[in-house]
Amino acid sequence: MNREDIAAARELAVELGAWASEQTRTHPVTMVTTKSDPADLVTDLDRSIERYVRDRVRDRFPGHAFVGEEFGGEAVPGRPTWYLDPVDGTTNLANSIPWTAFSLAVAVDDRPLVGVVADPWNDALFDAVAGEGARRDGEPLQIGADGSLTGGVVGTELAGHRAWTGLRELAQSLSTAFCTLRVMGSGTLTLLGPAAGRGIGGIVHRFSPIDHLAAVLIAHEAGAAVLGHDGRPTLFPSEGGILVAAPEVAGELFALWKDAGERAALVA
Repeated sequence: MNREDIAAARELAVELGAWASEQTRTHPVTMVTTKSDPADLVTDLDRSIERYVRDRVRDRFPGHAFVGEEFGGEAVPGRPTWYLDPVDGTTNLANSIPWTAFSLAVAVDDRPLVGVVADPWNDALFDAVAGEGARRDGEPLQIGADGSLTGGVVGTELAGHRAWTGLRELAQSLSTAFCTLRVMGSGTLTLLGPAAGRGIGGIVHRFSPIDHLAAVLIAHEAGAAVLGHDGRPTLFPSEGGILVAAPEVAGELFALWKDAGERAALVA
């Protein structure tokens, strides 16, 4: 994508994020069904937002690929691909818990170019373009320079509705460091957290570009450290989980995450 196309994609993504945020706040959920299991919920709002976003992207960029949470799709090598989760945190939405997000990213292969996250319940819109910094509601966004695990909060998410291997051990290690672990129900907002000033770090056990790529790009452009499960910097890991944290605690938090996984494997 050239600079003009990237700018146009950002403009459209920001517009769609603002629209989806308003839809989420004002649209009553009238139908809730399940997908892979009884705890894997989907609402009429998830599907209606995805249909609208797909139509708008197809009209503006007919040659681009599209992968969505509700209706699938496939990335195409070398071709710009849009990744959408219309409501990240559907279980929260279905249970009237105001903690969900809209996540939309554009990437070519494993290189993210544009990311937009809408936080409807805090009336906030975050976006980033690779190499151009991050913004909150159009204003520059920069992660704070000071931070410590002690007295801080680290976010994580469940594997569906179950604990992932090592979660209990990580919680124990963080408690020893006088750091609190939170499970809020939106992987998008968990990984966005440090850049948004909400906690010192975030970990998800398995990366998905649909749910996480936009938040990861925004956090990176805001100055956060982003590490894969092997401890190497990455914005688009091919496997495993991902960690986002304030730079001064990223190494310490990664060590606790790695140790938790190793300890859990010994007793598995």
